[in-house]
Amino acid sequence: MIRIKALALFAATLFLLPAVASSQQRPTSEEAQRMLRSNPALIEQLRQRIMTSGLTPDQIRARLRAEGYPEDLLDAYLGEGDARAATGATEDVFAAVSALGIVDSIDVDFLRCGINFDSALVAFEVGDTLSTRRRTEEHRRQLRNLCRARLDSMQRGTLVSTVDADSGFAIFGLETFRQPTTLFDPNLSGPVDAGYRVGPGDQLVLILTGDVEQSYQLEITREGFIVIPQVGQLFVNNLTLAQLEDVLFSRLGRVYSGVRRGPGATTRFYITPARLRTNQVFVQGDVMRPGSHRVSSAGTAMTALYAAGGPTDNGSMRQIQIRRAGRTVAVLDVYDYLLRGDASNDVRLQNGDIVFVPIHGPRVRIIGEIARPATYELHGDEMLDDAIRFAGGFTPEASRRRVQIERIVPPGQRQTGGRDREVTDIISDEFASGTGPSIPVHAGDIIRVFPISARVRNRVVVRGNVWTPGPQGIEPGRSTLSSALHAAGGIKPDTYLGQILISRLQPDSTRIQLRAAFRDTTGAVVNDFVLKEDDEILVFSLTEFRQPQYLAITGAVRRGGQFPYREGMTVRDLVLLAGGLEESALLTEAEVARLPHDRTRGQTAVTFRIPLDSSYIFSRGPDGRYLGPPGLPAPSGPAPEQPLLPYDNVLILRQPNWELQRNVTVSGEVRYPGTYALQTKSERISDIIRRAGGLTTEGYADGIVFTRPDNGVGRIGIELPRILRNPNERDNLILRDGDHITIPRYSGVVHVTGAVNSPIAVAYVPGRDLPWYVRAAGGPANRADLGRAYVTQPNGKVEAAVKRRLMPDTHPKPRPGGIVFVPERDPTERDSLTVFTSLFGTIATALGSLIAIIAVLNR
Repeated sequence: MIRIKALALFAATLFLLPAVASSQQRPTSEEAQRMLRSNPALIEQLRQRIMTSGLTPDQIRARLRAEGYPEDLLDAYLGEGDARAATGATEDVFAAVSALGIVDSIDVDFLRCGINFDSALVAFEVGDTLSTRRRTEEHRRQLRNLCRARLDSMQRGTLVSTVDADSGFAIFGLETFRQPTTLFDPNLSGPVDAGYRVGPGDQLVLILTGDVEQSYQLEITREGFIVIPQVGQLFVNNLTLAQLEDVLFSRLGRVYSGVRRGPGATTRFYITPARLRTNQVFVQGDVMRPGSHRVSSAGTAMTALYAAGGPTDNGSMRQIQIRRAGRTVAVLDVYDYLLRGDASNDVRLQNGDIVFVPIHGPRVRIIGEIARPATYELHGDEMLDDAIRFAGGFTPEASRRRVQIERIVPPGQRQTGGRDREVTDIISDEFASGTGPSIPVHAGDIIRVFPISARVRNRVVVRGNVWTPGPQGIEPGRSTLSSALHAAGGIKPDTYLGQILISRLQPDSTRIQLRAAFRDTTGAVVNDFVLKEDDEILVFSLTEFRQPQYLAITGAVRRGGQFPYREGMTVRDLVLLAGGLEESALLTEAEVARLPHDRTRGQTAVTFRIPLDSSYIFSRGPDGRYLGPPGLPAPSGPAPEQPLLPYDNVLILRQPNWELQRNVTVSGEVRYPGTYALQTKSERISDIIRRAGGLTTEGYADGIVFTRPDNGVGRIGIELPRILRNPNERDNLILRDGDHITIPRYSGVVHVTGAVNSPIAVAYVPGRDLPWYVRAAGGPANRADLGRAYVTQPNGKVEAAVKRRLMPDTHPKPRPGGIVFVPERDPTERDSLTVFTSLFGTIATALGSLIAIIAVLNR
């Protein structure tokens, strides 16, 4: 049963971890999940799951290929590489490890949000050792709620770490065997120490120097012999290098007279392994990968242990047994190596040795202000001071007055009512020395080291308009307000002298307000007094009380808008800030709008004109001459400077009727096509055609294309022949900037498009109307709406049939170059025959009913 206390403890573990600075932008849900998946702790969890799956890298790649995944998908998580190379766990990675059976769907859910499921179960104190299949829906529901809470906390700006961090649940020493490293790999090519025992598979090198210069590669046979030319066969199996040298002195001395001990030797030899054999050892017990392992003959127990993935969570780190020929030859304590660097008990293994890892001994968990919060295994009569030493001692923030031990009550002492745990406070002066008293600790103990008080004594804080604000120390009973202000660098010149606020903390944690004032800008205090710790001093600046003031400029300036007001500013200054005048600016006068002194009559502004002159033009040539376009004459100046007041609005007027040239493009069949600038604002189509030299002999006046891009107007239909005959014709429009006139060549065809049987260009026949051209194109199609057909004349005008009630309809007559268009009927509308048939049926039914009623009434 999941205990409420444990749930609260685990939730606190999640949410009381370091947070991301609140000033950072809060991530979205998708960004939060990406952050979790790139978490190094999550990547390490994935790597551990893959490494402890029992599959070799080649098997994993083969199964990935069989499942349809890239074979290198999990390479970054395999023990051969560095997991830090993985940039983040993607959905493909989660799907792959699930498909390979490395993790189940529940574990995948928690890996996605960065929670270690196994550690979470420990935090919940489930009780029994639960396998994956026995994880109940209740466990899953509560842990997934925490997963969602973790993701939500990231979106609120709090980054939650994994449950192992600083909680003490991490078992000390296991991470040594979970990291990919060559730390325990022996030297395969030598040299080795004199105690190394040679055996079958080793290759030795024998070098003779002096009277004889020779070298031999000597392979030790399976029977344990080596064969030296001219010397013969030697049995060397299980000899140490030192013993082998003694044998060689004897045997070589029989063949080479110069080989002898002492200074009189004339021939010397040197024997060393060139290649080491591998031994088959067995690692059993609570290890990650139990079984047979091949290790170098120079390998030790740590080498074999690392090859087997190290102990499991239940394995011991303190009593690892090395068994040879049925008896225990050594006991390895990994803590000696990890804590003191002592590898003296890490014996060299021989072929057939067994490394046995039993279940762990008593464990205690140390949390709080300790250098290495973790779970530690105790051995023998180790006490509280040993556990503290294992954990690296206290941090500087540790309170060394007491240490608390939470203990599981022994079974024989337990009482009813849930009194299965108890808490004991250990108070000792020995904590001050960095260790603690030699008090027994028991399996399952939780040792808590508390932090010192967060409150800082003998401190005041100076804030506001001083040169170096911040906290500072005081001497109780001696430091005064003036001395604190002096220590803060003194006050700034714009300080408000009328009042200083001092907030003082009372014994009941409430605050009272004290006041003082400055005598002058030197910072001397009128009514100085002694400060107390936790006083907060606030000095004000006159700038804080000033309303921001501005000036505004509009009209013919390059960058109009509001600008901060500075005392003494003039109109010329404001024009400079606005980027200067535009070319259209009137250089004789400008208008200023100022706030009125009297608002009783509803007046909002007082306006007046000020003189300008040519000196306001700042862009000039080397000779001082103005280079812009011509305009109205301006006084040479300089005009008197006009000072401005806060909130003044300056309007730079524009020259009357000033504008740049208006351009019209004339193309096609005119004598002088090109882009023409309009001479007046009232110039018309006939005027620009005349300036373009009129139409050529091939120009088709009735086909004029006149377009106006202004406000998306597009093409405008006009009658150019009438305009050329009579300039007063209404189609002779006034031209605008951007207008475009195109005169095409004569076209002797009429285009028929739309819902006709054969859209085609038909030769123009004078006098023929729209229906004739439709018939010439094969007649209307099945869905044609002939009543809505229209003609676009070559000049752009659109004409449609004129319907008459008692007379035949009149149809437009296309001109050369015109376009006849027949639209399709709206599929939602019924044709006239269908409407007539339906209406006739309704009327007939109504008449039949009426006749029947009359016949009945006449009987």
